[in-house]
Amino acid sequence: MTDQLKKYLTEDRSVRIQAVRLDATWKAVQANHDYPPAITHLLGELVAASTLLAANIKFDGSLVLQIQGDGPIALLVVECRNDLSLRATVKMREGHEVPSDGNMQSLLNPGGNGRFIVVLDPQRKLPGQQAYQGIVPLQGDTVAEALQHYMKASEQLDTRLWLAADADHAAGMLIQRLPYHGGSDAPVLTEQNAAETWDRACALAGTIKHDELLATDIDTLIHRLFWEETLVAFEPLSVRWHCPCTRERVASMLRTLGQEEINSVLAERGQVDVSCDFCGKPYKFDSVDCATLFSSGTTSTADEPPTVH
Repeated sequence: MTDQLKKYLTEDRSVRIQAVRLDATWKAVQANHDYPPAITHLLGELVAASTLLAANIKFDGSLVLQIQGDGPIALLVVECRNDLSLRATVKMREGHEVPSDGNMQSLLNPGGNGRFIVVLDPQRKLPGQQAYQGIVPLQGDTVAEALQHYMKASEQLDTRLWLAADADHAAGMLIQRLPYHGGSDAPVLTEQNAAETWDRACALAGTIKHDELLATDIDTLIHRLFWEETLVAFEPLSVRWHCPCTRERVASMLRTLGQEEINSVLAERGQVDVSCDFCGKPYKFDSVDCATLFSSGTTSTADEPPTVH
């Protein structure tokens, strides 16, 4: 069954409600990695959050969520495109033990230098245009709390998130208060009415339990929480794993290291071995392959989208 994200609006169009539950996609994220349970939980929550936020971007491009840490985890990163294809990875620090009961703060922010980074990266940029990057300190005990802080501080949007993950599932729900613009077909809405709708949605969603979020399909969950509400439902959106790594892109990355560095690795190991950080696919370059990298007739792939690290 295809993994899906489902979107709803309250009847007065003042609150957005979204839910996602990932099975196959989440297993693909873990396929070539053996993460400790504490890291699995954190990465799964970030994966679920990325789909919930990427479902609302209005351009052809990517949303990248990064948590940079100063503890056992150096980096958590998820890239989710506007079509909800995603990839994710973790970078660990050597020599750091990962406690089984570790949480976001102990694994990523024990020294207080952790940062939450959100990048909006259009595929086609105007001349001189750069990807948007927002950075906030890593606040809160969970990924949900850190993102809620980011959304309020950087986007000025009241947002609530509930996220959960284990080895089998990654799931999440988002509610967000929307600016009201009115319109000829829009319901009559006052600021007080909108505030009441928001408070009611928060109260209803706030009853959800961690295990319930993991174990319950989206339709059942939404009905259980909002059965007294009239919701406007949209067509479900499919979510899938996708890693765009290719041998050509790896070759382009190796060229950036320079011929001297590549020759040094060849002299030491006899070949250059590279594995994709995201999907784990191995790439091998022998001496002939490496010589070809720097031949005058080699076609540059510099215009290809860069790998996110």
